[in-house]
Amino acid sequence: MKDQAEVLRRRIQGMEGEKQAKTIAIASGKGGVGKSNFCINFALQLMRNDKKVLIFDLDIGMGNIDILMGKSPRRTFVDLFREEMSIRDIVELGPESLSYIAGGSGLSHIFELDQAKFAYFQSEFEELTKSFDYILFDMGAGVTQDSLHFISSAHEAIVVTTPEPTSLTDGYAMIKHLVHNDKSLPIKILVNRSLNEKNGRATFDRLSLVVNRFLEAEVALLGVLPDDRSVLEAVNKQRPFVIDRPKSKVSRSLEEMVRDYLNESHSQESPLSFVDKLKRFVFER
Repeated sequence: MKDQAEVLRRRIQGMEGEKQAKTIAIASGKGGVGKSNFCINFALQLMRNDKKVLIFDLDIGMGNIDILMGKSPRRTFVDLFREEMSIRDIVELGPESLSYIAGGSGLSHIFELDQAKFAYFQSEFEELTKSFDYILFDMGAGVTQDSLHFISSAHEAIVVTTPEPTSLTDGYAMIKHLVHNDKSLPIKILVNRSLNEKNGRATFDRLSLVVNRFLEAEVALLGVLPDDRSVLEAVNKQRPFVIDRPKSKVSRSLEEMVRDYLNESHSQESPLSFVDKLKRFVFER
């Protein structure tokens, strides 16, 4: 554990002074669509493209990022408030030295913290954004007022769905909440567990058409991941599939997806930081 702390300390010290991280909220309308598993493997693939990445598990009380990686965190997000620790002290290391913050339990409503504690979180998080290129929020399934604030404060949201009709319906409901809360938020769609690329793109086209027609909004396709038995096998081993089966169909698809994502232009992102956007919701409550 002392070695891990030293690695984290050197890493964070070496990153200070760089531009602030891009924050991405990864959400889904329902559970069981592979959101958290995607988040971990997406993060690892970003790291393989020389990006510094942190996963922040915000499914408080129900988080499973650590379980999927076969890790037992010493500290969680809840400890930040219980013990008034530095946010850097609750960062853990996962496979391939992936940085993550576990969700923990005992804190059900972040936005019901008193002003002093919330201000403390804001100042700590702002320091953390100087240390990474990407911070991925793994949100709980569905939507609550708290999660809606966090997602809408991110620079971008990724909504994970599958071709199943119930998953699409719930995905649309999530997008509806996000659009009504902040129509300027860029939303990307990840179609998971698709029979093939054609099926996945057809799924996205149906969802995009409904969003455009009834919400007068636009969503973009992040990509399609195939239904691959390698994913289940890796989950059972508590290993990310890009590590357990790097040559599998799903790993190759994700590798190509991340490469395309990093090659995109992101010039229209909000100039406001995550903390600045979050403050608007705090002052409105």
